[in-house]
Amino acid sequence: MKLFRLKQLLALVVTGTALMAVGCGGSTSQTDELVLKAGFSTSDSDPRVIATKTFKEEVEKATNGRITVEIHPDGELGSDAELISGVVNGSVDITASSAGNFANYAPNVGISAFPFLFDNFDDAWAFVDGDVEKQAERDFDDCNIHVLGHYDNGFRCVTTSEKAGPVNSVANMEGLIIRTPENQIVMETMLLLGAQPQVLEFTKLYEALQKGEFDAQENPIPVIYNNNLYEVQTNLAITNHSYDVMPFVIRMDIWDSLSDEDKAVLEAAAQKAEAEDRNLIKTQTEDYIQKLQENGMEVTYPDLSEFKAATAPIFDRFSDSYDQELLDKIR
Repeated sequence: MKLFRLKQLLALVVTGTALMAVGCGGSTSQTDELVLKAGFSTSDSDPRVIATKTFKEEVEKATNGRITVEIHPDGELGSDAELISGVVNGSVDITASSAGNFANYAPNVGISAFPFLFDNFDDAWAFVDGDVEKQAERDFDDCNIHVLGHYDNGFRCVTTSEKAGPVNSVANMEGLIIRTPENQIVMETMLLLGAQPQVLEFTKLYEALQKGEFDAQENPIPVIYNNNLYEVQTNLAITNHSYDVMPFVIRMDIWDSLSDEDKAVLEAAAQKAEAEDRNLIKTQTEDYIQKLQENGMEVTYPDLSEFKAATAPIFDRFSDSYDQELLDKIR
């Protein structure tokens, strides 16, 4: 009798240990509640935030509120660098940022930012959805990042202050103190064009431009308009010097803990959000140039052939930093 009772107790201990293992390190069950914190450096009018609101609605609807998504715009959870670091270290669950901003953790992911790779959105999206981008994103495997989708930030263009004057040629870039993100490809592109790039987090950019701390900055059209940069910059040059894909990412440890059913919910929601973001970016890029003109900006269209020629050496500059096979594929 005592032996039988001992076996019962052992069985209960083993069962309890197994349940604890599932709760701590295995897949979450369909009854576990989960709150996901999504942080962004830009305002809630930015397409990445708008699209993530759709992601939130889809996830919460499909799970009957069991999984909820908290959205924190305007740098509430930190700058782009801090948000990415937060995903890696576990303090932020979801974010979307320019691919080059992930370079400290996954260098090859920023490969799509090389200057003048694409002429239009369709070409850029085909690349981002293709094998080269997938190969580059293998770097994420070792830094707690899982890619849910690819948002779009558009093609980066240069704006300048009234004092600096408009950009009509590469010669007009000479000596410009220009704000850039902490993106080595973008910074090197500006150096090759003769400018002097300096890093500043996006949340501090408006005030810095207002104070005249920079002659110029570079960002996609939707970012310039949605964040009111036309109020503190006078000129816009349509340089389209770099395409800005934004991986929409979640912590890998959270992803691995989800059931297959919940993973499917997040993937479907991310696909819908990705499509909305891309459509918004393309539409806003086409429509907002006129709006920027209406708000007082002078718009120029420099001859890009000399810009392309000036930045051609960039592949050699990064030959030791990026996977040679990837570089050969995009040359």
